[in-house]
Amino acid sequence: MNITLTPDGPLDAPATLARYRTWGEDPANRVDGDVFRRVLRLGGRLVPYEVRWHGDVDEPRLTVRAGAARSSRAADAVLREVRAIFGLDFDLAAFYRMAKGDPVLADLTSRLRGLRPTVTPAPFEMLVHAIGAQQVNLTFAFTLRARLVRRYGTPVAAGDGLVFAFPEPRVVVRAPLRALRAMQYSTSKAVAIRGVAAALADGAVDGEALAGAGDEEVIARLTALHGIGRWTADWFLARCLGRGAVCPAGDLAVRKAFDHYYGGGRRLGEAAIRRRAAAWGPFQNLAVHYLLAGMRLARVSAGGGT
Repeated sequence: MNITLTPDGPLDAPATLARYRTWGEDPANRVDGDVFRRVLRLGGRLVPYEVRWHGDVDEPRLTVRAGAARSSRAADAVLREVRAIFGLDFDLAAFYRMAKGDPVLADLTSRLRGLRPTVTPAPFEMLVHAIGAQQVNLTFAFTLRARLVRRYGTPVAAGDGLVFAFPEPRVVVRAPLRALRAMQYSTSKAVAIRGVAAALADGAVDGEALAGAGDEEVIARLTALHGIGRWTADWFLARCLGRGAVCPAGDLAVRKAFDHYYGGGRRLGEAAIRRRAAAWGPFQNLAVHYLLAGMRLARVSAGGGT
């Protein structure tokens, strides 16, 4: 398969994919210059693919190559994943129109034009990362993720190196707790990751069913699992299912962003943040993404790094 996509702009591909490099190595999502590489698992097969971006922010082009995608089913699956990872299904134009009425968002959308959230369409991958990121900085969270991927993922030759298919639940559920602890997962996180792996492997949690469920049902199903709280479920809605009207108000980084931009020198509680975000309706996910990116810009401007 060799297909060129011409999505509606704006799309700033390097900024959108920066999360795969900013906090360290991500062996399952390789970005080399203007090329993104990943491996799709499809019915027991591995389908490696690469995406090159061309053009400018307003007229982007994405060339997708997947030599192993020989069937229309495989090609469609790759293209769906590409659209998710590059955030192509978010209506940025409508969000920008809404943002004009909010001075904070108006400024951020002007400075970060074309930035889109990446969506991880694989439920297990998203949940493992979210669990690993609980109460630690993102640099350490990506270190944990990389260790897990290299130990239990499947390496595939790509370019001049390797890209790893993210580990399958049925593999991770058999991982000894001591092995996960040796990667520096806490005992609680190691137990939670194996529990999520078991739930997905035995069908107690069905990824496709979650995709078709309402937000509250998804939250209820996920928070019934050990180690999954409300903010982790919110991030799953936002970054795995791509839901728009979601604000992970319990996340510390999100709370700091709201305090910085809307707190007026005081700390906002979770309920106040949810009320504030509700005014953005179906654009809450996008607004939160821009607020967090704005905080990173502020740290860089202040000399604090990313």
